[in-house]
Amino acid sequence: MIVQELSFVVTRTRELTPTVFELVFEVASQSPLLGFKGGQFISIVIPAGSPFIEGASPGRNLRRAYSIASAPENRSIELCIKKVEQGPGSGYLASLKPGDRFQAFAPYGDFTYRADRERNACFIATGTGVAPIRAMILSKDYSRCPPKKALLVYGARSEEELLYGAEFDRVPELQFVAAFSQPQTQGTAFKGRVTDYLRQLAQLDWATTDFYLCGSGAMILEIKAFLKEKGVPKEAIHSEAYYR
Repeated sequence: MIVQELSFVVTRTRELTPTVFELVFEVASQSPLLGFKGGQFISIVIPAGSPFIEGASPGRNLRRAYSIASAPENRSIELCIKKVEQGPGSGYLASLKPGDRFQAFAPYGDFTYRADRERNACFIATGTGVAPIRAMILSKDYSRCPPKKALLVYGARSEEELLYGAEFDRVPELQFVAAFSQPQTQGTAFKGRVTDYLRQLAQLDWATTDFYLCGSGAMILEIKAFLKEKGVPKEAIHSEAYYR
């Protein structure tokens, strides 16, 4: 797909968790529609002179990347954005209101779903790293050619930080596991990190599974090392690190 510079108009914003908000927008009428694959990301332009740009060169725009959280077939595009103190990207996007316009370049990235009915898929995400995985699972590429078996393990600090949990529970033939490192209740969710859950998993067929990892760089490195121990080849591991 060819990267395009596009104009977008905000249609809705809402709080998803105490630390994450959602921005919903559409391509402005004079711009072409955005074509992308589930898992790809958009590069938002933060205009020069924005009060959220601290110490930047005068007259110079900044750009920040965010994975698209919605299905490619939807006209409305959704981002789930972590609130970062003094973060120019999250600060700028949090300031936008319905009707506001902004510029961005898209699509980017090769962290996309590899359709294969003969193989299993294991999706592992932490925090807002679930965004591109949500886009993959909601896409027609996935529904037309789902994996043989599918597992999504999503890690968050506690129940109040869980993103899209009820939605994943409704996806046909998808086993959804929430892992909380600091749970607030005695529920049925797994207590611990996503790496802890993976290490105690006995029924997974490692040799016939493709892995999709997104979240912290440390988590991804740890899981890659573990999968290497299990004999999983590099070509079966797909990842996107959000932060170190």
